[in-house]
Amino acid sequence: MESHNKSLKILVAEDDEMVGEMLEGILSYLGHEVCAIESTETGTVEAALERMPDLLIADFHLSPGSGIAAVDRIAQTRPCPHILVSGSIARVRELRPHAIMLEKPYTVAGLASAIHRACGQA
Repeated sequence: MESHNKSLKILVAEDDEMVGEMLEGILSYLGHEVCAIESTETGTVEAALERMPDLLIADFHLSPGSGIAAVDRIAQTRPCPHILVSGSIARVRELRPHAIMLEKPYTVAGLASAIHRACGQA
């Protein structure tokens, strides 16, 4: 799959190590760089402030914490485009009805589309 957009530095917040590694591979395939994979809310916030990603892909459930809380904490210092991911997006939709969301399991095309939307490219 050819990417016509600039390469992004992406922070992944995912508490399932295998899913995080799979996502890193897909993002690399799409031409992006994963600057960190974090599994906790606090780790995600610290990595975002240290590494200054272009995009955050955050699972709703982190261990401990939540992707939504991490996004809110990061936004207090430096807003960052983000995609919220969950196996069941109903709760995410309740809390953040206008957020860019991706429901697991997702496809490469679905992920690419969400990235474009989150970065205002589509």
